[in-house]
Amino acid sequence: METVVVIVGAGPAGLATSVCLNKHSIPNLILEKEDVYASLWKKRAYDRLKLHLAKNFCQLPFMPHGPDVPTFMPKEFFIDYLDAYVTRFDINPRYNRTVKFTMFDVSNNKWRVEAENTVTGEIEVYWSEFVVVATGENGDRYIPEVEGLNNFYGEVVHSSMYKSGRDYKDKNVLVVGGGNSGMEISFDLNNFDANTAVLIRTPRHILTKEEVYVGMTLLKYFPVRMVDTLVMMMSKARLFIYGDPSKYGLIRPNQ
Repeated sequence: METVVVIVGAGPAGLATSVCLNKHSIPNLILEKEDVYASLWKKRAYDRLKLHLAKNFCQLPFMPHGPDVPTFMPKEFFIDYLDAYVTRFDINPRYNRTVKFTMFDVSNNKWRVEAENTVTGEIEVYWSEFVVVATGENGDRYIPEVEGLNNFYGEVVHSSMYKSGRDYKDKNVLVVGGGNSGMEISFDLNNFDANTAVLIRTPRHILTKEEVYVGMTLLKYFPVRMVDTLVMMMSKARLFIYGDPSKYGLIRPNQ
């Protein structure tokens, strides 16, 4: 099959790319390894997940969020938005297609893309002038090889498999990682009375989502260095309200 653009991945970025190309009448198709679009949101996101970025930074082309949508959208709101987006623009990804190989063929000046149809087992070949990789930075789960982990008899769960803290009431839980998912999952576990500890590898600044919103808005008008300084000042001022988190082991970087 030939087209102008092959898009690998039917997440928000892949869907948005297809719509933008269609607006310019550029033929394209989306290859998606799962059986549904936005699989990260629909299959591998925990129940209490909310977007930590404001809605105006999380809208797709040609379809802004309405005024009734919360500033920080719960997962269900964002999934409904993606469903409406796919319906409105009639996006039809080719599901169950895992891209196995891509090569630029100099002889005909086109990309050769080989994808396995995981339902039939067949290898399908697509030719295109361009390839857009929209597989996302969090597409595959990764659990590092930690010494002794193979001898640990408890449950080891990657964040993509975690759903709710209700299954961990009164259990001892160690959350490895202090990113957005790690911190929010820790909060969720605590709300369900799990005995929760968080392991964070490096010092880090702790910002509220409102502070991030202010910072991202200011970036429209001021350079990054100036915005960083202002946001850090807000973060330090918050210590007078909530106290110093270093007594709980949450150490701030020197700068």
